[in-house]
Amino acid sequence: MIDRSLAWIRIAVVSALVLALVLLEMLDRTFRHFWSDHPLTADTVAGVLVVAITVVVVDQVIHHRQVQAQSRAVGAHAAIMLSQAKRAVDATLAVRDEDGDRDAASDATRTYLLVLLVGAPVLMEDPVARRFLEQAQVLAAELARILAPSEVGVLPPSAFAGGLDEAIKQLRGAAAPLLAALSAAERSAVNDSDPGS
Repeated sequence: MIDRSLAWIRIAVVSALVLALVLLEMLDRTFRHFWSDHPLTADTVAGVLVVAITVVVVDQVIHHRQVQAQSRAVGAHAAIMLSQAKRAVDATLAVRDEDGDRDAASDATRTYLLVLLVGAPVLMEDPVARRFLEQAQVLAAELARILAPSEVGVLPPSAFAGGLDEAIKQLRGAAAPLLAALSAAERSAVNDSDPGS
């Protein structure tokens, strides 16, 4: 992906060049006569400027569309991860409260970890998405801590700053800006599977 600051520099350079040529033509009689005496040169320069302006505008439009498409893909990954997080959290809470099946909770958590692993490359580029990924990893660690067999060295709850409830809250908060890229219908489908709801 092209560096956005470079794109803005190109826009500024092309705009400044066009503005300078227009001002020179209006203010300098010698400059104006040069262009009228050299029509091929004038047409060539005008053509190059039109192509440069077109390239800059098309680049901005393509970049905007790429950002929108990427935002929707990231939002979709976040929705899928939230849905699987709900299953894993519900099953783990049942085990924590001594009312659930540890094997089912382990399977749900394992599936959540796979979804997390698959979604990670999509979530790495954008800082907002990366924050969501980090919170998803914290939730995964908390789920694993709760489900760890008693003979394994289990980290204390304080190691995860608030435990499972805080991990869910942080994940939901980090997901909100990503889900904003989805349509209302897509978001409503996710709302029913939002962890902690």
